[in-house]
Amino acid sequence: MPVPDPSLDEAPLYLDAGDRRVCVLQAMYNPRVVVFGGLLSDEECEQLVELAKPRLARSLTVATRTGGEEVNADRTSNGMFFQRGENALVRRIEQRIARLVNWPEENGEGLQVLHYTPGTEYKPHYDYFDPHEPGTPTILKRGGQRVATIIMYLGEPEKGGGTVFPDVHLEVAPKRGNAVFFSYERAHPATRSLHGGSPVTAGEKWIATKWLRERRFE
Repeated sequence: MPVPDPSLDEAPLYLDAGDRRVCVLQAMYNPRVVVFGGLLSDEECEQLVELAKPRLARSLTVATRTGGEEVNADRTSNGMFFQRGENALVRRIEQRIARLVNWPEENGEGLQVLHYTPGTEYKPHYDYFDPHEPGTPTILKRGGQRVATIIMYLGEPEKGGGTVFPDVHLEVAPKRGNAVFFSYERAHPATRSLHGGSPVTAGEKWIATKWLRERRFE
């Protein structure tokens, strides 16, 4: 199955994301993980946080048993969703991501902003929807399976809060303006896309997550 992927065949240091040059800091092929430097400006990070703050609520996860949403003890952040293209800032970031990873904007879910305080975390999990769960067919009607994730760091904790990939012993530091992209060509643990948000031990962490689907997300 084709999945989003940055154009890295010639090992470029920078990629053209339309309105911004983005640095390639690290690239792994199996699993496909790319760390981007300077995907967002400090001002964009601050604006997203300020727009998100009034709308924060306890983060939910997709309930693959039912196709709905639920509180999950493994996920202890607060968060909110922007609608796709909700405002000029969100549209600009979505256009940048689409160009960067070669995937249509309309295949993206809405941008989710999450806030982690000391002691909060998101234990290791997969972002694709488990094909064996009864609620998954309902979820897939909205745009097919998830095929990639991009996590953008908006606010830096003093300690902790990295994005970990346990299967390959990788941890990405939550540096503001940077992002980590990873893809998964099928809904199976063999993709080694298991990942989590380490507990924040000092300060606060803010991130924005974008999930990309096979088809147009409705």
